[in-house]
Amino acid sequence: MKKFKRIIKRILLGIILLAAFMYVNNTSLFTKTNDDDPLLLAHRGMAQTFTMDGIKSDTCTAERIYEPQHPYLENTIPSMEAAFEAGADVVEFDVQPTTDGQFAIFHDWTLECRTDGEGVTREHTMEELKKLDIGYGYTADDGKTYPFRGKGVGLMPSLDEVLDRFPEGSFLIHIKSDDPEEGKQLARYLDGLPEERLQELTVYGGDRPIAALKAELPELRVMSIATMKSCMLPYIAAGWTGYVPSACQNTQIHLPEKYAKWMWGWPDKFINRMEEAGTRVILVAGDGGWSEGFDTPEDLERLPEDYRGGVWTNRIDVAAPVLQE
Repeated sequence: MKKFKRIIKRILLGIILLAAFMYVNNTSLFTKTNDDDPLLLAHRGMAQTFTMDGIKSDTCTAERIYEPQHPYLENTIPSMEAAFEAGADVVEFDVQPTTDGQFAIFHDWTLECRTDGEGVTREHTMEELKKLDIGYGYTADDGKTYPFRGKGVGLMPSLDEVLDRFPEGSFLIHIKSDDPEEGKQLARYLDGLPEERLQELTVYGGDRPIAALKAELPELRVMSIATMKSCMLPYIAAGWTGYVPSACQNTQIHLPEKYAKWMWGWPDKFINRMEEAGTRVILVAGDGGWSEGFDTPEDLERLPEDYRGGVWTNRIDVAAPVLQE
């Protein structure tokens, strides 16, 4: 009986010591942090926002915007300029290949929702896309008025134009298809850029194009569902020890706030571990399903105290002043 009790005591002591180790190794209380402000990522630059109620993958979001509070249209050079001026550290934009071998900066697979054009975006030349009015379809009152109609002619930029206009700008580039050939095409384009320029770029998208791009440009920071799973699943299993999987090297993680609290060491120690691995952590609002951002002062109150990781926002003009106070 005494021997049995000793065994139980040893087991309990072991559990207590393990729990203490896990706590000390993962609490942010004793973690050194710097005084950096959060890294602000402006989704599509300065964009018109819209209600998320009942949204689906094929919803035309231009038809449900809120009453405009600024004159900018997403994925345009003026919207990117405004985003950087407002305080964005990184601007996200979408790319679509064109039939003449360029990349157009535009979100939608087809043209009918936002523009006065028709058909699949990538089945046009860059010259043809330049002739479109990309503000044509925006309405905040169910089609009674179209406040941007006639104001977006010629505003769809090419990737060349964006990188030339912002030679030192930091960007997150979104591949909109799951075609590996598109990843290879973008890799060939980016391979012509200086190494220091590539360090300011991150590319994300479908698993197949991102894998193809990474094979061509292994040093480029990328992100896909596959890269996040290969990093985060082993980390969830063993991160309590301080272990960071090799798959977490030089990548980017978009972490929904719903799940962030389950990451070992969240927030400061987790962010430190990932930064040491060359990985950028971007916190997105909600469960991450529909590009929800921290877009209001009330949203920003949900960030951890003294948070210094990345923040995804659709309203950089609102988020930046609050976080920079």
